[in-house]
Amino acid sequence: MKLGLYSITYLGVWYRGPALTHEEIIDRARQYGYEGIEIDGKRPHGNPLDLPAPRCRELQARATGEGVPIYAVAANNDFSSPIPEHRESQLVYVRELIRMTADLGAPVLRMFCAWPGVTLGPSGGQYDIAKRVWRIAQHEAGEQFAWDRCRDGLVEAARWAADHGVTLALQNHPPVTANHRDMLRMIAEVNSTALKACFDAPLAYMDGLTPAAMREAAHEVGALQALSHFGGEYTRADDGRINPVVWNWDGSRTPEQFYAEFLRGMADIA
Repeated sequence: MKLGLYSITYLGVWYRGPALTHEEIIDRARQYGYEGIEIDGKRPHGNPLDLPAPRCRELQARATGEGVPIYAVAANNDFSSPIPEHRESQLVYVRELIRMTADLGAPVLRMFCAWPGVTLGPSGGQYDIAKRVWRIAQHEAGEQFAWDRCRDGLVEAARWAADHGVTLALQNHPPVTANHRDMLRMIAEVNSTALKACFDAPLAYMDGLTPAAMREAAHEVGALQALSHFGGEYTRADDGRINPVVWNWDGSRTPEQFYAEFLRGMADIA
């Protein structure tokens, strides 16, 4: 297992200040001792419109030379829309991300079933507007059909990924996939060796998985696990100790005590 830096940390969304450039992210990852980099698949870091093959090869050489290879790209895709034009736009986006991932020399593209999106305002990023838009569209069309639309989109994406030698890693992220078992069921229905799992502990915990069950869930995922993603923050106590915390769906924060069992599970299946 290796620990990498996800570029959204420095995308300029969740803090006041500009985004770092690709070169600055590489330097920061090396400075802080990370073992690789995951590029977020949107501007200014990882939109395929901005990264033709020559630029990808340049970044790959720079990152590898600094000892922090690009190990993954993160898609911000939503295959659930009832509007065909929206789904087809997302398919083109993912197809181009797969090309970009291969050109970067990264083995994995992290995927959602249905990422509602994020909006940018004067105070930074927020989820509420995008989530309302998503809920309205699904409510009008019937949410029970969203699963089928997502599966069909992943089937197409998996074919392209296989052609490029890229592995898709489906995250256990709502909506549509409400927990790790939904993630596993979706992977089984797509039935492609190019689609594996990105099982994340904070999401599993927020979806109701107890710390005691975290290791067992890791065993259920088993050899499908290709990537994991940590979403959380750190606080510094008065005595200088660093405490990791995770946001819950209700806006509260929880000390990350469950992560030890998750890591034990990851070590079991590694």
